[in-house]
Amino acid sequence: MSDPTSPSYQPARHRQHAASPAQQAKTDPTPQPERTKRLGAGWQIIGIIAELLITAAVICALYIVWLFWWTGVQSEHTQAQARESATTTWTQPAQSGSGTAIAKEQAGEPPIQPTSANEGDLVAEVYIPRFGNQWVRNIVQGTSLEQLNKHGMGHYEESQMPGAIGNFAFAGHRAGYGSPLADINLLQTGDAIIIRTQDYWYVYRYTKHLVVLPTETQVVAANPEQPGSAPTKRMLTMTTCTPRYSTPTHRWIAYAEFAYWAKVSDGIPAELDSGNASGAVSFSSTPKQSAVSKLDSLMPIVQWALVMYAVLFIAAAIVWRWPVLKAIHDGRKQRPEASIYGTILRLQPGVLPIRIILMALLTVAAAAALLQWVYPWAASTIPILQQMSNYVAV
Repeated sequence: MSDPTSPSYQPARHRQHAASPAQQAKTDPTPQPERTKRLGAGWQIIGIIAELLITAAVICALYIVWLFWWTGVQSEHTQAQARESATTTWTQPAQSGSGTAIAKEQAGEPPIQPTSANEGDLVAEVYIPRFGNQWVRNIVQGTSLEQLNKHGMGHYEESQMPGAIGNFAFAGHRAGYGSPLADINLLQTGDAIIIRTQDYWYVYRYTKHLVVLPTETQVVAANPEQPGSAPTKRMLTMTTCTPRYSTPTHRWIAYAEFAYWAKVSDGIPAELDSGNASGAVSFSSTPKQSAVSKLDSLMPIVQWALVMYAVLFIAAAIVWRWPVLKAIHDGRKQRPEASIYGTILRLQPGVLPIRIILMALLTVAAAAALLQWVYPWAASTIPILQQMSNYVAV
């Protein structure tokens, strides 16, 4: 028992017992973060390497998107602009009742149109029903990369013009840049290949194909069956790369022979009649353009994403500041492990939903910048990408 006469004696009601850790936590105004076991430095380095590898994979995937989608969007935009310009000077098909008239097949020597053209000029349009209803691509003069990549297909300058005796030959990509001849292997004997110029239709019918080396240039000669001999018939030749998804080691050659010609002012060839329930002939001289192809550049998307990011960043910094960084600094939140994207996310101001939106805006701007500037530079500069992208003359 305690001695009341001892100097250290205190009545029970005045004794103070040491508080337990649980009791201290309840009374401590500053809550302590829940501590979890941290990964070692080696595992954190492995995590960063994994993030870099994932980033590289995404960049490679976006390159495929650029090659097979965005280059096609740009090509479609350029072709649509050329067709819209041509509508002011090109003859439009005649109408019949509620639809378009069917043009009469003309006999005799077909007119030659155009008789000449400068590089980049719109020579003709080509319709191939086998490739889809109202499938149409432009054919411009020249087969340089600029023409093939941006304008659809290019006419071999040394070959004949539509309707002429000889070989009307043109080239197009099979993968990327709109892939105008992606389905060339689907052509069947007798399929119509229809050429439209300013005033005339020239209907050819597919006959056969060949696979040759790029050095076998006789395939586009005036008389490809007997190179060096004078041509005796009117032919059409389409050339493209093969194989489609790898280094183009060979060329796919599709041949067609002339069937008949017609006047655009009389209507359209029967082969282009898509028809409808009422029996009226359906045809559009300006095929429907996809919404995204109305963009000729991704620069506006980059600019708007960055503007929205800046506005939201400033607003979040004023309203919320950096709550995550402050919690870490005050010891209320455990310091996170090393992470590239985790660090970028923490550097954004505001609450979590706002920080996620800010990260999304940065991602959109970065992806659009890659598609607009980085990948075209890479495809035209890095040899292996030139081959992968079919970035060569067909």
